[in-house]
Amino acid sequence: MKILLLHDYGTASGGAELQMLSLRQGLSDRGHQVRLFASDALPVAGHPQLADDTCFGTTSRLQVLSQTANSSAYWRLRRVLHEFQPDVVHIRMFMWQLSPLILPLLRSRPCIYQTAVYKAICPAGTKVLPDGRPCQEAPGRVCLTGGCLTPQTWAALMVQHQLWQRWRGAIDRVVALSQGMKTQLEQAGLSPVEVIYNGVPIRDPRPALQGQPTVVFAGRLVQEKGVDVLLKAFAVARSQVPTAQLLIAGQGSEGEALKDLAHRLRLEDSVTWLGHVARPELEAHFDQAWVQAVPSQWEEPFGNVTTEAMMRGTAVVASAVGAQPEIIHADRTGFLVPPSEVEAWGDRLTRLLQDRELAETMGRAGRDRALTNFSEASRTDQFLALYQKLQHGYRAKPLPVGQSAPLGL
Repeated sequence: MKILLLHDYGTASGGAELQMLSLRQGLSDRGHQVRLFASDALPVAGHPQLADDTCFGTTSRLQVLSQTANSSAYWRLRRVLHEFQPDVVHIRMFMWQLSPLILPLLRSRPCIYQTAVYKAICPAGTKVLPDGRPCQEAPGRVCLTGGCLTPQTWAALMVQHQLWQRWRGAIDRVVALSQGMKTQLEQAGLSPVEVIYNGVPIRDPRPALQGQPTVVFAGRLVQEKGVDVLLKAFAVARSQVPTAQLLIAGQGSEGEALKDLAHRLRLEDSVTWLGHVARPELEAHFDQAWVQAVPSQWEEPFGNVTTEAMMRGTAVVASAVGAQPEIIHADRTGFLVPPSEVEAWGDRLTRLLQDRELAETMGRAGRDRALTNFSEASRTDQFLALYQKLQHGYRAKPLPVGQSAPLGL
């Protein structure tokens, strides 16, 4: 089978990008011809471009326009489709770089859209209001009046949303990362939706726990990730376990404010800020973690850090939101906690930091669950089955009457 993967970025710089790169490898290992088409934008400096074919992309101010109508993506993809003649097209993210202009090109081929965020139903991609509350509104003027978007960004993204609505008939099947995400998409009128979980690489289990009781966190240092809650909860836990340590890996706009909070909580000698680190270095740091904290304050569609921790054999304490209740077997592979309840967070961290055997037991159970439910091989097999299902009896999708190529291109 010939499979064309489409994604905004072709670098190994984030969870969605790593998923697409590992899917390309998994499909190729099974004997299929696979190409990855992406923009040439580099979201994180220093990461090489790994896509097979690229178009124009940018992370400058021009992005607000190019993500709405990227003519380079249209023409380059048109050429790739003609040369490669894929049997199936698999889109993951396209509304940060490639733009909806690519969609009319796909109406004559089986096509799935595996949405990694809520961009299809929310211009900001999160379905979260600035004050942290879930957004229940359809996209429109409320995105401006509610403070989610600036006037300039709002105008461009409303055009993008209209183009997506106009051409979304090119998509045959939507794939969500969790049942919770499927529910939100279907409630917003997007269907049919299937669920395929992200896959995590199989690795050797971590060594037996030794040394100081350690909590770890990996993710962007932004409000919705809840690192402030984690710091306050860790202060509670450290009052009971004075030798406890906290490792924080990641960068973000809240970095300095979080370091100031750690100072005010008198945690300077027990918190290590690792910054952005490559995956092998991160795993080396985290191999001695007694517990991984995932204190998300919003309904994340999945949670790669959770399944990575479980595959390592690390117990997890996570916010009971989004996909976390689907991933974690509560009180067996870890603990689920209301997202903002600092005392509850502190209690669960303390229980694991005080009990090495409990941390080991939960870690082993988590690894067993990850091997069974969240492996890369299982994910790849599920996508292949979906590709074959779409191919069977496929009929090209005509554009609605009066709609032609985008913007007269």
